[in-house]
Amino acid sequence: MTPARLLAIKIGNTNLAFGLYDARAEKNSFSEKLAHSWRAETRVEKTADEYAALLLTHLESAEIPPASICAIAIVSVVPPLTEIMRELAVNYFNVEPFIAGAGVKSGIQIKYDDPRALGADRLVALVGAKTKYGTPCIVIDLGTATTFNALDARGAFIGGAIAPGLNMSAQALHEFTAKLPRIEIAAPSNALAKNTRDALRSGIFFGYVGLVDGMIARFKQEMNEANARVIATGGMSALLAPYCPAIEIVDINLSLDGLRMLYEMNA
Repeated sequence: MTPARLLAIKIGNTNLAFGLYDARAEKNSFSEKLAHSWRAETRVEKTADEYAALLLTHLESAEIPPASICAIAIVSVVPPLTEIMRELAVNYFNVEPFIAGAGVKSGIQIKYDDPRALGADRLVALVGAKTKYGTPCIVIDLGTATTFNALDARGAFIGGAIAPGLNMSAQALHEFTAKLPRIEIAAPSNALAKNTRDALRSGIFFGYVGLVDGMIARFKQEMNEANARVIATGGMSALLAPYCPAIEIVDINLSLDGLRMLYEMNA
């Protein structure tokens, strides 16, 4: 008998992440361990058929029969791609997907002026962090934008902040100045640079380190939780974390894990 699986899909502004979780004996329950994962570039002009071809190729390479996928969960910050992935789920896997959004059960009290305005991408990361690492905690998602999110000791979301991401900062400097070149983000060897490219790299990278460390310190002070755990996720987390001593944990799959948990709560 072919084992059943959950396909979790995170649609970000820059990348898509696909994750597979094997089913457990309990109904609508899946393994905590991510069995397989793949990433792809976010392209809104691609069709459901094109994304399906990419995904089916990955499944074939991993010797996973498409028929084993019995459930699909989606979290998205790109509305046009949400519908494309829903079309993929229905047409290729005969599954109506669970789509994370406002109003879903999460087990987290949301203390926002408008709780429904909290982005689903932030919510799934918080669900994952609360379950995996406990509270109080600060979750930093270092992606196209960087989000800072805080859970108090009782596990309630008490607020957060949003900043431009590292690549967005570099792109803005290039686009809004006449002579500054586009650079690739990398950790500089020194803060004191001796040419323009290295000066840009130093200013953007170490400036961002200061931003992250400063925000963590402010959050802990306002939360009155000096020992709040700090978890980083997102595409830039592994690059930045070694330079930010306040970051305790890097969990690149935190959002996929949180999406699995959210699916189980709402299935």
